[in-house]
Amino acid sequence: MPLRIAVLASTRGTDLQAIIDAIEQKKLDVELRIVVANKECYAVERARNHGIKKRIILYKKGVDTREIYDRRLAQVLDEEGVGLIVLVGWMRLFSPWFVQKYLNRIMNIHPSLLPSFPGMDRSVHEEVLEYGCKVTGCTIHFVDEGTDTGPIIMQGTVIIDDGETVDTLKKKVQDLEMRLYPKAIQLFADRRLKIVGRKVIVME
Repeated sequence: MPLRIAVLASTRGTDLQAIIDAIEQKKLDVELRIVVANKECYAVERARNHGIKKRIILYKKGVDTREIYDRRLAQVLDEEGVGLIVLVGWMRLFSPWFVQKYLNRIMNIHPSLLPSFPGMDRSVHEEVLEYGCKVTGCTIHFVDEGTDTGPIIMQGTVIIDDGETVDTLKKKVQDLEMRLYPKAIQLFADRRLKIVGRKVIVME
């Protein structure tokens, strides 16, 4: 039986579309069981367009703590028998409880070469350009209790051209993300990822 995955999204879900396309083209052998959003966003529309189950779980101000919210989220994921949680522009930080419950089963993609330019406080691409970097890229990693600090699964690079803008660089990195994310998910599904300390080893 194929690995069941859930995609958690807060934004447009560009990488979600790449995952859906790879599954439909038989390039990725997993079952996208559910798409969960923390607000109304275009990622939900993508799920709707492809007949994929979707849920919006809103944060209840004055009621939810981070862990209470995460426990509600976990109940949905467990009901669907999810084996891997894939983050696509998910704009919420997890509680330690959630991270430990799904340790090494939460995969995230970040639009820089970590550990450089972590976080989501402002445009990563703007920071990269201001710093004068010659190359950048994306990093796929497992989620730990820090911010973009988990073990790195895969990285890819793009060249920063003279006259590069935030928009042109974002497009380059997104195109790279869309190629790499399905590959990393398939490696997990094939049980080819082994974590040794901070290193993720790809098994033959």
